[in-house]
Amino acid sequence: MCPPKIDRDNSGAPIKLSTEEKQFLLTTARTVIEKKARGETVPETEPPTDLLKQECGAFVTLNKQGSLRGCIGYIEAYKPLYITIGEMAEAAAFSDPRFPAVTVDEVEELEIEISVLSPLQRAKDPREVEVGVHGIYIKSGGQSGLLLPQVATEYGWDRELFLVQTCHKAGLPSEAWKEPDTEVYLFTAEIFSEGEGD
Repeated sequence: MCPPKIDRDNSGAPIKLSTEEKQFLLTTARTVIEKKARGETVPETEPPTDLLKQECGAFVTLNKQGSLRGCIGYIEAYKPLYITIGEMAEAAAFSDPRFPAVTVDEVEELEIEISVLSPLQRAKDPREVEVGVHGIYIKSGGQSGLLLPQVATEYGWDRELFLVQTCHKAGLPSEAWKEPDTEVYLFTAEIFSEGEGD
């Protein structure tokens, strides 16, 4: 993974998507997974708005019967959002090392969730973390780890446990977030999934 760019001027909130734009991204993700699972070619589609062509970091999360089935994304913006979503949907379904590749029979059972990320902002103090608002990216030496905002909410973690778990994701000791040479970055995300209202 390339080192993330940092939002130096604190301008960053995630882009605001319309219902139509969210539906396009969710449809894109599902189409990619369905076609790839069947060994078929994915048709090229043109996004309905220019906003979807904006470069933006994003994650695609797959759940099956309430359990995680795959989750992969880009922390930072490298490609247009609609292309990123297609690539991350494919990666989450077939290349997440924690899970076997999704099979054709599983596709209908998958629930797709998309998180569109804001630029990273360096935290001056870990107490800036707001559970339910922020995701965390922690970096120390050559190790780093990220947890999306919804993870802390889903598991009922408080701020300290969220920081500890992000350290674990990075392969760092539990208390590493307290060390002066550990970099803690915050971000927010626009999170949406299939079957929900706007």
